[in-house]
Amino acid sequence: MSTISNEKYEAVIGLEVHAQLLTNSKAFAPVSAEYGSAPNTQVTPLCLGHPGTLPVLNENLVRYIIKMGLATNCNVAEKSIFARKNYFYPDLPKGYQISQYDTPICFDGHIDIELEDYDKKIGITRIHMEEDAGKSIHDQDPYHTLVDLNRAGTPLIEIVSEPDLRTPQEAYAYLTKIKQIVQYLEICDGNMEEGSLRCDANVSVRPRGREEFGTRTELKNMNSFRNVERAITYEIERQIELIESGGEVIQQTLLWDSNKLETRKMRSKEEAHDYRYFPEPDLPPVVVTDELLDDIRKDLPELPSIRYRRFIDEFDLSEDVAYTLTETRQLADYYENTLLELNEPKAVANIILTEVLRVLNEKSFKISDFSISEKRLADLVQLKLNDKVNSSAMQDIFNAMLNSDKSAENLAKELNLIQVSDSDFIDPIIDEVISNNPDEVARYRDGKKALIGFFIGQVMKQSKGKANPQQVRERISAKLEE
Repeated sequence: MSTISNEKYEAVIGLEVHAQLLTNSKAFAPVSAEYGSAPNTQVTPLCLGHPGTLPVLNENLVRYIIKMGLATNCNVAEKSIFARKNYFYPDLPKGYQISQYDTPICFDGHIDIELEDYDKKIGITRIHMEEDAGKSIHDQDPYHTLVDLNRAGTPLIEIVSEPDLRTPQEAYAYLTKIKQIVQYLEICDGNMEEGSLRCDANVSVRPRGREEFGTRTELKNMNSFRNVERAITYEIERQIELIESGGEVIQQTLLWDSNKLETRKMRSKEEAHDYRYFPEPDLPPVVVTDELLDDIRKDLPELPSIRYRRFIDEFDLSEDVAYTLTETRQLADYYENTLLELNEPKAVANIILTEVLRVLNEKSFKISDFSISEKRLADLVQLKLNDKVNSSAMQDIFNAMLNSDKSAENLAKELNLIQVSDSDFIDPIIDEVISNNPDEVARYRDGKKALIGFFIGQVMKQSKGKANPQQVRERISAKLEE
């Protein structure tokens, strides 16, 4: 952000996040909602907008949104209703979208975000249920726009924040936290590239110290977290430059061009009345009972912020290590399942952060695709803790385990990497090294104690890495002091 924007203006940002839910079927029709099928193969007469078809509510849509509401400290309405949001678009054959308007099911919540220098509470205005539209495809035919209605009717929740965000970095942190929560709840995979998590941003600027909001614009077409941050940064700068040059910000919807790194006008910004909302006549109100709420509460997993704090308190991990291990529910589960096999929190954390995450990043794997089980990883760590292998050998064994189902100890034996602590093996090598390096021995005895590393290195080289380094150090020190 420019110097002038920091000193004279502040941004006001609100995010609208759409999360596509991992239900087996669509929101109101008994047809698969799975991603990636051939175009227009997952449709029903209801999806196609045929007259006389009637929607039937998917119960899991209700359960999933209540999960999200509880996880974000929302109130849950005892009774909420669906509404028709009317607009014309080729990929919306009914001419309306089933959504919620003035009675959302979840409201008045918040989440906490963490930045480098401060934490902040971000309000959530509402979370409501709706169905997705289809998809218009513009790049497969030079003369026509094609329509795929597989996505039409896919269940969504829309999470609307309060205008509490002030910087692009806060928006990035908020979006990251939303993604983490929906993944922990296992209600959405959080994949922005596939469109299962989508974000629109409302952005305005105002002179610092003024309470009244400026005129806002809405940003769309941001298909990654980084593009959300870039688009908001660009729009803040654009609005400030426009105001400083005597111009006026116009309320409108803008598309983000990730190639040119700039926005372009899409249309004038609609207001709620433009959609002519009215209650959906074909769906009854959604009534949430105390029994349903209690049942869903019992089904909630330990949330990431709570798990993060527990990892610090229970396992004595640093904040950075705990943050990385709890970034996804699956990685945190893998860590704790390994601890069930070997209760060494720091040693297990170390190998996961160094070796396991290295492989996952190199191969773009998820932990669910990782080939080394928790039991086998624990056995490898135990070898190191028992001084049967050194750190270098441990890495070699780990790499071998990636392509083998053999145990760590069997692979260590096959690769001749078992560390030897037997003085009958180590002492003759030490004696030979001392005998072959009289000048270094004299310098060591004259006070150059740092030469101990030279002697250890020579012994390790001659033992082909099999000697226990700690025992080597102790035996060399003793012999050089004789």
